[in-house]
Amino acid sequence: MTQEQLRLLLGQFKRGSASIADVMRSLSSEAFESLPFATVDHHRELRQGFPEVILCEGKSSRQIAEIAKRIVAHKSVLLATRATPGQFQVVKRAVRGARYHEVARTITANERSIVRRGRGTILVVTAGTSDIPVAEEALETARVMGNRTDRLFDVGVAGIHRVLGQSAKLRSATVIIVVAGMEGALASVVAGLVDVPVIAVPTSVGYGASFKGLSALLGMLNSCASGVTVVNIDNGFGAGYAASLINRERGHG
Repeated sequence: MTQEQLRLLLGQFKRGSASIADVMRSLSSEAFESLPFATVDHHRELRQGFPEVILCEGKSSRQIAEIAKRIVAHKSVLLATRATPGQFQVVKRAVRGARYHEVARTITANERSIVRRGRGTILVVTAGTSDIPVAEEALETARVMGNRTDRLFDVGVAGIHRVLGQSAKLRSATVIIVVAGMEGALASVVAGLVDVPVIAVPTSVGYGASFKGLSALLGMLNSCASGVTVVNIDNGFGAGYAASLINRERGHG
């Protein structure tokens, strides 16, 4: 159930066109939906402000398509992450208007239901071009959660003048997501230039001793700059979601 659907239901109750029994029946029947392989949480949007998101890794194309159909049937925004082109081909046959973002590896649908709730701009910054896929996952997540987004790519500390020259753009953001591999130093540099929350995303980009992102993760966790929060390796979705909660305009619903 979406927040708009709940408002309509409560409005009907207030006008007398729906009884307490009608309200209770609607709320209880739509809380979740059991499938043989999944339990779809249709009330997550009421509790958290955004519907359940599908992680496609480890799921079959048929499973993804069935879950996606149930989400869209309840008029919720669909976001599926870590999707392959093959999985999308199955989903688009089941869900009208489904779209695939190849770089971000996301599937979206029912975007007309997106509620614009962001009060400012979420800026996603990458250290290098190799970090862009994780950055695009963060951008797509923040976008479908109702935020204005902007990007600043390939401004890592190997040429620090590149990021220093973007100080005005950095300071105009409400929340900044910094995506970096190797030693992950860019998060500290950016956080030292701004007075807004910085969410650092370590990526698995790097040579052998980067240990598939562990070096960047530890570097970001040990940042000397204040205000840096760190998510898991390659977790663009988690960063985009957290940034959306920070950027959310309160007082809705």
